[in-house]
Amino acid sequence: MNYESFIGLRYLKARRKQTFISIITIISIAGVMVGVMALIVVLSVMSGFENDLKEKIMGVNSHVVVLKYNGGITNYRQLNETINKIDHVQAATPFVYTQIILRSNSSISGAVLRGIDPDTAAETTSMGRNMRQGKLSDLLKKSDTPGVILGSELAKNLSVKAQDFIKVVSPGGVDTPLGSAPRSRRFEVIGIFSSGMYDYDSSLAYISIKEAQDFLNMSDEVTGIEVRVDDYFKADQIALQIKDKLGYPYWTKDWMRMNRNLFSALKLEKFTMFVILTLIVLVAAFNIVSTLIMVVMEKTKDIAVLKSMGATGKSIQKIFMIEGLVIGVVGTLLGIFGGVFLCALLEKYQFVKLPSDIYYIDKLAVKMQWTDITVISLSAIIICLIATIYPAYQASRLDPVEAIRYE
Repeated sequence: MNYESFIGLRYLKARRKQTFISIITIISIAGVMVGVMALIVVLSVMSGFENDLKEKIMGVNSHVVVLKYNGGITNYRQLNETINKIDHVQAATPFVYTQIILRSNSSISGAVLRGIDPDTAAETTSMGRNMRQGKLSDLLKKSDTPGVILGSELAKNLSVKAQDFIKVVSPGGVDTPLGSAPRSRRFEVIGIFSSGMYDYDSSLAYISIKEAQDFLNMSDEVTGIEVRVDDYFKADQIALQIKDKLGYPYWTKDWMRMNRNLFSALKLEKFTMFVILTLIVLVAAFNIVSTLIMVVMEKTKDIAVLKSMGATGKSIQKIFMIEGLVIGVVGTLLGIFGGVFLCALLEKYQFVKLPSDIYYIDKLAVKMQWTDITVISLSAIIICLIATIYPAYQASRLDPVEAIRYE
């Protein structure tokens, strides 16, 4: 160990008459620790929220949607085969999409009707895992009354349960001798699903694609084709491949594009929280500055003796920078340990519950990312190192003659 490091570490151990400086040193370490711990916990919670939100969106929506500029798609079977042959595509399924009104014996509610192919829809989304009552395959069962699967919140709003009957009304009119009238048909509730997202659970209803085509008088036509890919983070690139392969008049949109505003807001909020909580570390850095200034004042004679023995200004500066750096490193390491420990507790016991209709999730999700922890640690250490520059520079400028003149 060189003498600068040795002296810098010795100065951290206060003598009896320097107890006040020792207390401020401990406060400085605690300030850095609290700042780092708060940053790790908050960013891990926000990463967990973002990850949980992505999983819920993927549970209902596909990775890529193929649509046609001038209306519905008639040759969807051939398109399905073509899309399935494209690299990185795992599955594709047609769908019908429209807005409807649902009416039960006691209530009425607007909803989005999706006609799906139960055989292939389970391969493009996680709807099978979201089912709470019934199965997707029940939509294919032949019956005098066609079946419908409702979101859990939508079923509550309509006050219906499995095996109850509801009326589906389409705003699209049908011509009658008395003029145009809305289409309506009686359906049996054969299943309830819960995606964990209030927006989806309160607005979605599923029927078979053939029933949707018949009900909406679409003949053999669909709204679009849903596609699942092997890496949903590359969905935008694969969507462009599909678009180039199919050509005009087909176009595509991926899940990131469909939810761009939501994830952009989350990213901005995460960055803002990082900046705000970094202020805690800055406060601790000011404590380090005050600690080192007092140490410099206390060690004036020691500095003068060291300079008289041949120590350079850079060596004196290095002594106090090492002292401040040790405070920052110790505080950062304690903050990392505390932050990781608290995140582990939150992840295991999930003792913080949230209203899902407001926050999209019902518990505080946690996802620790080592890239975030690394950035936080480096930022804290750099801030602490910068805080040592001024007091260390002042110590290096000390004139030994003035310091020991009256000794």
